[in-house]
Amino acid sequence: MTRVLGVLGLLVLLYGALIESNPAAGSTRNLMYVANIQGRYGVITIGAALVIITGGIDLSIGSVVGCSAILFGVLMEDGVHPAAAVGWVLSFGVGVGIINGLLITRLKLQPFLVTLCGMFIYRGLARLVGSVVNPAQVLEAYPHFEGPLNALTFMLVGKNEKGALVFPAMFVLLLFLAAIIGFFLHRTAYGRYWFAIGHNELAANYAGVNVNRQRTMVYVICSALAALGGVLLFLDSSTVQADSAGAGLELYAILGAVLGGCSLRGGEGTAIGIVLGAMVLPVLETLVSFRGLRNNVIPAVIGLTLLFGTIVDELIRRRSHGRH
Repeated sequence: MTRVLGVLGLLVLLYGALIESNPAAGSTRNLMYVANIQGRYGVITIGAALVIITGGIDLSIGSVVGCSAILFGVLMEDGVHPAAAVGWVLSFGVGVGIINGLLITRLKLQPFLVTLCGMFIYRGLARLVGSVVNPAQVLEAYPHFEGPLNALTFMLVGKNEKGALVFPAMFVLLLFLAAIIGFFLHRTAYGRYWFAIGHNELAANYAGVNVNRQRTMVYVICSALAALGGVLLFLDSSTVQADSAGAGLELYAILGAVLGGCSLRGGEGTAIGIVLGAMVLPVLETLVSFRGLRNNVIPAVIGLTLLFGTIVDELIRRRSHGRH
């Protein structure tokens, strides 16, 4: 709870600094834009947080996002209906999660190594599938997709047919998904299993938890949410490039999870903390932009924040052990 209150206080300070930085920063339009980006970051942060709670890590998230965005556009360019294309992309994400889970649980490979390899594999796959995709290409090839694509964009992103943001649909989607994950984390046996695995995998196994199945399930959820993030990226962008789409998002997701109270050692985390943690970086990026600072400082902020989170996590662990 202390970490949740801490990140909430940080958000209040960042929003205050943002609104004070420029009159346009506090406009409804800009705040809706920030909320929408928070929603897209938050969707992938939920998946990363679940993996971290079980004591794992997933470095392939950004590449899965990029590959999914490219795949979504290419499928529609090949004549697949937008709704069906969403289903295929989510299936791709599920497949990635199953592969990660089986390699980690059956072959006993390190999650860091498996997902690091996946980061390169899925980025390369994105380049093989297509270099650049955008909604304009899809509609040029299949004009009758305009209605379904506009409906999908409005429903998932909140933009109308003219490309104007009407409401922060991605943030609404984040809250919906967080409510579902929060229910599973805090109200069901699945959540108890995931926390138990993160705390002590061996003890969880002795207690009768099917560790391999639960861990694989979490990786499937993580990759499926990353694939959904790819769909959101495509719908929210004028152009998606295979080389850069989703690049670095795995760090954003891990950062959001850590800020939200997820211990890098596993076994800790809350749904509300995950949401609040995911909200920090988009506000910070917007503040940097309105302050006229260079965006180059963002990677340094991410690195320092992760280092600080690691230090705090270690100090808390030592303090807890000292009490015992």
